[in-house]
Amino acid sequence: MTVSHRHLRAVFTTAAAIASASLSAQAASPTIWSTTATRGIAVSSLLSATDLGALPASQPLTVRLGLQLQNKAALLQFIQASSTPGNANYGKFLTPSEFATLFAPSSTQVNAVVSYLEAAGFSDIVVEPNHLLISANGTAAQASAAFNTKLEQVFQFNTTAFINTTAAQIPSSLSSTVSAVLGLNTVGKMKPPTVHPSTTTLPQYLVSYTPKQFQHIYAADTTAPASNIMIAIMAEGDMTGVIQDLRTAEKAFGLPAIPYQVRQVGLPSTDTSGADEWDLDTQYSSGMAGSLRNLYIYATTSLSDSDLALEFSRWATDNLAKAASASLGECEAFPYVDGSMTVDDMIFLEAAAQGQTFFASAGDTGSFCPLPVVGMNGVPAGAPLVSYPASSPYVVGVGGTTLLTDASGNYSSEIAWYSGGGGLSQFESSPYWQSPASLVLSETGDRAVPDIAYDADPNSGALVYVNGAPEAVGGTSLSSPLALGAWARAVSNNAKLGFASPRLYGLYSPATTGGTYPKGGFHDITLGTNGLYPATVGFDLDTGLGTMIVNQITADLSK
Repeated sequence: MTVSHRHLRAVFTTAAAIASASLSAQAASPTIWSTTATRGIAVSSLLSATDLGALPASQPLTVRLGLQLQNKAALLQFIQASSTPGNANYGKFLTPSEFATLFAPSSTQVNAVVSYLEAAGFSDIVVEPNHLLISANGTAAQASAAFNTKLEQVFQFNTTAFINTTAAQIPSSLSSTVSAVLGLNTVGKMKPPTVHPSTTTLPQYLVSYTPKQFQHIYAADTTAPASNIMIAIMAEGDMTGVIQDLRTAEKAFGLPAIPYQVRQVGLPSTDTSGADEWDLDTQYSSGMAGSLRNLYIYATTSLSDSDLALEFSRWATDNLAKAASASLGECEAFPYVDGSMTVDDMIFLEAAAQGQTFFASAGDTGSFCPLPVVGMNGVPAGAPLVSYPASSPYVVGVGGTTLLTDASGNYSSEIAWYSGGGGLSQFESSPYWQSPASLVLSETGDRAVPDIAYDADPNSGALVYVNGAPEAVGGTSLSSPLALGAWARAVSNNAKLGFASPRLYGLYSPATTGGTYPKGGFHDITLGTNGLYPATVGFDLDTGLGTMIVNQITADLSK
């Protein structure tokens, strides 16, 4: 449950009075400002953007302040202990209340931030239960003054948006608490990497698999369905048609009707432009899982970095679903610049400590940055950057393959899909669990993406029901929910499985030739390329560890 400032007014009265007096005194004593992780965005750095001048002072906006974790080193140690078989804390996870007590900002710190926002004129202030996000409504003038920044209107891709052209700052007294200020731009948005078969792509496989076929191909059908597990899908807009399509698909594919719940995050939206993506996510995560205790669909207001940060936070603080998938991403440079990378990473770290796993699509632009350029898909153009949130150390990034089967529908082989996202992050560091696999690729310890892969080529993709009719869909939008459904089966079989990454990398054994999988839990993809990076023996920047063989992974992780 979120906490409204109106319910805490008695607690904040004294602090608010102090903050108000401090603001009144600024005329005589200028504020000492500290810069946050929300950097300024130059209009010239935006593709095809035109500066329209200052954002009108009365423009309403919602800001979200990201607050800093406390005792981060201890939290990482806890995650390592809870993910290490044989450790006394193996399989033990924090509850959201335990996380808030041990690692979140204190009530005193939160109160000081809320008081500052109130004194600056913001209203409808809401503190998230994990104390990592505080939302507030105000105007452009109030935001400019409160965060000592300049807001400009821009015209880009036939849409009027706004950006902060200077870094967001906060009074130095809050510098140890506030990490970033989200909501100061409307150009930072993630996109679903959903693609459809191309008539020009060679070779032409043009196969559309069903959920049961994927179960058989990846050896999930010999593992018990995930009947006692709850999973989640990150979505946006109106889910009415998505639920109808899910029921249609379940009937057509001979699958059980999965219990579901739509959890609205923020203001409801009537947008249905991403329906094909959410159809793919829901039908193939639950389809690969075989059965579920419940499917949660988190629906947020927009795909802005700010709204998605709130959605990710709600999934973590609800702590209902053991795993989730977001078939979303954007060039990691932007969330680094606007500060959402800093905010989201702390949320994903909380989830990992609670035994939750977040899967994310690695993108469909090969080894290059997923820039917002119409028609660019998997071609050698742009900067060699990776997609976020797949590049977060606390997320399982899922790349793509082209899947080949024999005439009987059995697994034959896979090659790296030429458009599958992958590479080295320029902003994130490799976590301890990845180092043995990726050290040979990056001497500087950069985060390597992806971690694993699954089928993504739309020409060997999935048959998805969209608006009541089947159509062929692919992209790493497919591979991520497939991974979610596969992991759900493993977790359903072993309640001690929490955050997936340390356990999956624990099955990898480096060798002189590049790496081996002694327990046989992965298909090692050794052919193909995504542009700059060829698939190789062992871990690579196309397909990571490879594609999970579900029955073997489940057995290996149960030992």
